[in-house]
Amino acid sequence: MPSLLDLRRRIRAVKSTQQITKAMKMISASKLRRAQDRVVGARPFARHMQRVLNSVASRVDSSTHPLLAEREPSPEAKILLVVITADKGLCGGFNTNVIKAAGTFIGAANTGPVCLGLVGRKGRDFFKKRGFEVRIEEVGIFQKVKYADAQRIAQAAIEEFTSGRASKVFLVYNEFKSVMQQRVTTEPLLPIPKQAEEVRRVGLAPDPVRRAGPAGPADADVDYLYEPGPLEIFADLLPKHIEIQVYRALLESAAAEHAARMTAMDAAAKNSGEIIDSLTLYMNKVRQAAITREIIEVVSGASAAK
Repeated sequence: MPSLLDLRRRIRAVKSTQQITKAMKMISASKLRRAQDRVVGARPFARHMQRVLNSVASRVDSSTHPLLAEREPSPEAKILLVVITADKGLCGGFNTNVIKAAGTFIGAANTGPVCLGLVGRKGRDFFKKRGFEVRIEEVGIFQKVKYADAQRIAQAAIEEFTSGRASKVFLVYNEFKSVMQQRVTTEPLLPIPKQAEEVRRVGLAPDPVRRAGPAGPADADVDYLYEPGPLEIFADLLPKHIEIQVYRALLESAAAEHAARMTAMDAAAKNSGEIIDSLTLYMNKVRQAAITREIIEVVSGASAAK
């Protein structure tokens, strides 16, 4: 049976842990608000730009721009999977879920050879220890996500794709749904998906007002006029589109990380409170047993003296 001194020490240690978890919850809550505002502000533009360019990609020849070219995976041109995790832990299953989804993607039978782009220290440490081929590596960017970080990652992915070292590029990250829910998402980045592929991937319903045509089930009757020309427009627009999609994924991951950490620290603080109550009750029982034993000894001594 532990002594009262040992129990008091354990209670103090758990109380210190509870104070830390409460502080971390408050910090994550304050950061989540700002991160959530940035995600909500970036989503409409990124989503609409994605929809328009997916629609445009379904109407032009794949040879119009290198970022539209479709190639089959091979030992020389592997699939590049960009895995976005956090730099820190203590956020529940946030990192584990992304790493598990990346492992499922790598182990899929129809995927082909895969190389990795690792964003975040947790994913970098996990995959590098296991000997995976790493083409892109970025850590320490989630203190404050900047557009320049997304540009750097996107340009590295574009370089891998246009040079022929990567046949396709995919993103896997945690999408922010709510404070209590984060959804692991795997989505294609390069080549830019066509409209029909995008509709099938996200399960969008075709617009009932617009009739379907040979180019795709949605927006098929819409045509585009290019000024000055497709090559000039695509040269500026398509790389910018890739940067924006990577930037949105980074913002989604940052907001989801703060939400996951806030939830995990709230649960840890509640568990600490339960442990403190249990230890306090046990300590009171031990102290009461000690007092009772001392009283019995005094009474027994007094009876023996008589």
